[in-house]
Amino acid sequence: MRRRGSVNPSSARREDIETNRGTFAALLCIPSDTSLPRGNALLLPGFTGSKEDFAELLPLLAESGWSAATFDQRGQFETPASSGDDLSLQGWAADAAAVAEALFSTAERVHLVGHSFGGLVAAAAAIAAPERWASLTLLCSGPGAIEGPHGQERLALAAAIERDGLEAVYGGGGEQEHDDETEEFLHRRFLSSSPESLVAMCHALAETPDRSTELTALDLPIAVVRGEDDEAWPHEIQAGLAKSLGTRVVVIPDAAHEPALENPAETRDSLARIWLS
Repeated sequence: MRRRGSVNPSSARREDIETNRGTFAALLCIPSDTSLPRGNALLLPGFTGSKEDFAELLPLLAESGWSAATFDQRGQFETPASSGDDLSLQGWAADAAAVAEALFSTAERVHLVGHSFGGLVAAAAAIAAPERWASLTLLCSGPGAIEGPHGQERLALAAAIERDGLEAVYGGGGEQEHDDETEEFLHRRFLSSSPESLVAMCHALAETPDRSTELTALDLPIAVVRGEDDEAWPHEIQAGLAKSLGTRVVVIPDAAHEPALENPAETRDSLARIWLS
C-alpha cells in the first residue's frame, strides 16, 4: 500500500488559477494524444490534504484521455484563506464551480470527484448546480457527517487548533512511517494551512446533515467509491447511500483511505469505468 502524502514527482502541471472567487493553486494534466479526448475531471482533496494527493493519479487519467485537474481548496496548503472568506460547504462548493469554469469553461460538463471532506464539498456543488457536472463520485466519503467517536475527534481537534495552534496539534503521518522528505512535506503542508479553514472543515465533518435524499433526487450519475480497508465512514452508511442511488459501492483493492496514493492505477480504472458507463 502506498504511503499517505507521497511527494513523488508528477508530470502534472502546477498552475495558479484565476477565478471570479480568487486565485487557487492547482495541478493540471491533459492528454498528450488528443485524438480521442474523453472529457474533463475535477478532483477535490480532503481534510488536511492538498492537490498533491492526486499528483500520481492525474497523469494516469491523462494517459486514458481525460483532462484532469485538482486544486487546494480555500485555506489548504498553497491556497490561502483571508479574513471574512466563506468557509462553509456552500462557499467551498462555489469555489469548485469557479475553478471548473476557469479551467474548462462551461461548454462541457465536468466529472466531479470529492475525496473524504472533499466529498461533502462535491455533494454540495452537485446539489447547487447539477447541470454543471457530468457525474459525481464520492471517494472515501459519505452522505453527511462522520458519526460517533470519529466525528467527536474532529470537534476535539477543532478546539485544540483554536486553543493551541497548528504546530502543537500536528501529529505527523499518523501510524504510518514516512521518509524524511515526505514527513517534511506533510509538516510544511499542515502548518501552511489556514487554522480557521481547518476548524471549519472539522465542524463540517462532524455536523453536516445527511444529504442522501437530495443526492438521490438529482438527475446526475453518482458513484460511491472507497478503499477496501477504509474506515472513515461506516461501510453500512456508504452501502445505504449507494443502494438509495440504485448502485453498489465500488471497492478499490489494496487501499484504505487514500486510494489515489495507495493504488492510483486501480483508482484510475475505477473512475474511468464510472465515467464511461
